[in-house]
Amino acid sequence: MIRIVIVDDHPMVREGIRSMLERHADMDIVAQASGGKQALECVKRTVPDLLLLDLRMPDMNGPEVTRKALQIQPGLKILILTTYDTDGDILTAIEAGAHGYLLKDVEPQFLAESIRNTVAGGTVMAPRAAQAMADHLHPQHKPPLSEQEHAVLQLAAAGKTNRQIAASLFISEATVKTYFSRIFAKLGVNDRTAAVAMVYAKRDSGFGVS
Repeated sequence: MIRIVIVDDHPMVREGIRSMLERHADMDIVAQASGGKQALECVKRTVPDLLLLDLRMPDMNGPEVTRKALQIQPGLKILILTTYDTDGDILTAIEAGAHGYLLKDVEPQFLAESIRNTVAGGTVMAPRAAQAMADHLHPQHKPPLSEQEHAVLQLAAAGKTNRQIAASLFISEATVKTYFSRIFAKLGVNDRTAAVAMVYAKRDSGFGVS
């Protein structure tokens, strides 16, 4: 069962999301919050698996909530669900530690799948968010990925966990982690979210393969 806290300052939005997600047998809405301070209290009290977080609220913004929530519960997964898609908003949220970034026009089934993928260790991003990250990181100036590194990253972009990637490529999870370390170094990023953003944004042109 995935334990979820919904954070949004609009009651009707919270109720709509709750009603939609509770149709899935593997999801449990353990709390709702109308602002950042209340969200942090909910995290302390309920120890959720995932925080579904709006970006802008009256008392505290999404990136600040993200940083503080991860201090309270380092293993917490945070998925931004917002109407804002400017580069500044996106980059600030991801840099604060958010594991994914979606817009509120997302299809209900995709939101549910995104929650599952995020909790399992995957990364999900709206195309606009991925493009902002890719533009910020300038992947065209990075060294090319090997064929195997490219395969690992493509599977990660498809929402696969390290275990699933290992099974697909017939390698160990430890080897997958090694590939990710090399990928991060080549792309000049610090985490999986930023690396996957490049795949989303550059899917048509692809990465170079050595």
